[in-house]
Amino acid sequence: MSSTLESDAVAATLERLLAAEDKQDLAAAWAAAGVDLGGDFPAGMSAAEMAERTKDIIMSVSREGGRLLYLLTRAVRARTVVEFGTSFGISTLYLAAAVRDNGGGRVITTELQQDKARQAVENFAAAGLADLIELRLGDARQTLRDVPGPVDVLLLDGWLDLRLPILRTVEGALRPGSLVVVDDVDLDIGRGVYEEFRAYIDDPANGYLSLTLPVHQGVQLALKVG
Repeated sequence: MSSTLESDAVAATLERLLAAEDKQDLAAAWAAAGVDLGGDFPAGMSAAEMAERTKDIIMSVSREGGRLLYLLTRAVRARTVVEFGTSFGISTLYLAAAVRDNGGGRVITTELQQDKARQAVENFAAAGLADLIELRLGDARQTLRDVPGPVDVLLLDGWLDLRLPILRTVEGALRPGSLVVVDDVDLDIGRGVYEEFRAYIDDPANGYLSLTLPVHQGVQLALKVG
């Protein structure tokens, strides 16, 4: 039995988006956006300003990372998935394909930049997965305050300095056995802002067990145990 991930509509949409991402000159794109990747993060600007400056940059999971998301979401039989950081919707499609193959459910995702959100919605429709996805436009610290539990998988793939605040916003809806997946944890940029996040997720008193997987630029996987 083939998976939704291999259906013509999903595969074609993902390949189109991933191919466009591969063609980007990221260093030039970030420089044009006025963001120094060798400097401190968040580069002295608000999340909204960063989102506006980088609205044309495709920032998403790798092909390998996307398949990992699909596998993890299937493995825990997730019906409710929450994503921080939609961008153009690549990772959302991997998650939604898994939810469909789990028998249905909902992926709640959030995006701050309205042009990216609009294009993401178009990509969801092209892939035939729009019925499983709820995109909330705005600051995730607000849009994810009322997510319905239990949440089976939480993906943190938005701005680096907001990942701990978003985890704290959503974790009341996480169930024991749910997974928290954090992308790009081995990037040189923003390494300092991860210290507080890692300290929190690695403290047993907060109810997680975690490890970092050598997938693309590093994926941290945490299990909610309490």
